[in-house]
Amino acid sequence: MHHDAASQTDAPAEPVTIPAPDPAVLYDLLVVGGGPAGLNAALYASRKGLKVGLLARHRGGQVTDTYYIDNYLGLDNVAGAELAERFAAHLDRYGVPFLEDAKIVGYEPSDGVHQVTLSSGETFRGRTLIIATGTNYRALGIPGERAFGGLGVSYCVTCDAPLFRNKDVFVAGGGNAAVEAALDLAKIARSVTLVHRSQLRADAILVDLLYANPKITVHLRTRILEVLGDDFMSGLRVEDLESGGQRTLQGVGLFVEIGRIPNSRYFRSHLDLNEYGEIIVSDRMETNIPGVFAAGDVTNFPYKQIVVAASQGAIAALAANDYIYQKKPDENRNRKAAEYRLDALLNSVESV
Repeated sequence: MHHDAASQTDAPAEPVTIPAPDPAVLYDLLVVGGGPAGLNAALYASRKGLKVGLLARHRGGQVTDTYYIDNYLGLDNVAGAELAERFAAHLDRYGVPFLEDAKIVGYEPSDGVHQVTLSSGETFRGRTLIIATGTNYRALGIPGERAFGGLGVSYCVTCDAPLFRNKDVFVAGGGNAAVEAALDLAKIARSVTLVHRSQLRADAILVDLLYANPKITVHLRTRILEVLGDDFMSGLRVEDLESGGQRTLQGVGLFVEIGRIPNSRYFRSHLDLNEYGEIIVSDRMETNIPGVFAAGDVTNFPYKQIVVAASQGAIAALAANDYIYQKKPDENRNRKAAEYRLDALLNSVESV
């Protein structure tokens, strides 16, 4: 396996000032997204000598929402925010132009150029494009959820758990994210009640930990109907799906962990998506549009892991590099012609 290992002189030794991308420049590669996929794509492309521009809502993506990470090879029990900062700092050594707080509102391909428009009105162009926009949290869509957003309802345990120390809280969901959230909250909250309308889908080891924790109560086959409260959340109205009966559960916090929505909205009119809104990619991260690649959680690849996203970013960047040089036939022909002339010259010298 080739690792493209760098010597100690490969990268700039001193920190550099990071410029913003220039709308007047036609970049070899535009990368949209600042999570592991986007940052690693920009890193690999920069090391290949491509002119790269990076646009993102924030550096690190959803890695910053992760309490700790213990399954990234070579890093033992590292905080998500720390890992995200390490990723970003590594890329900063290469001075890749980067624009934060970039909100995409449009995408158009035209004559081999890919144009991305931001809410600011700025437009950036690339000969190739890597979409690494990740996902957004999925909402329950029930009365009171939006009204009590930030007043008890949260979608980020890492961000908001400390606000609920010694309080009674709920977790909505039945997958790994929900169970992990309940386990994390149990370290801080007085009690945690996990509510799910079906059966648990989490890994068996997590489910065992869940039921073994005396601070956690589990209500399955239970649907959340409404978030209750006055100035702040005070409880939930729920329905028992077996009996049809309704009741009120008391608690001041609700952490919603029912999945995420791919951030593919502004690409859907051009790219092929699956039924979940994920961008369909090949094993080279190619989409249905030549020169457009996607990587990370926004794709249809089933395993949403940091190491997977980072590796997909690298694959997408390498594939984009191949695509760019295949699209430069005149340059390649001239290089080959020069090689042939040099070979012919060497052969003539040897024959003298």
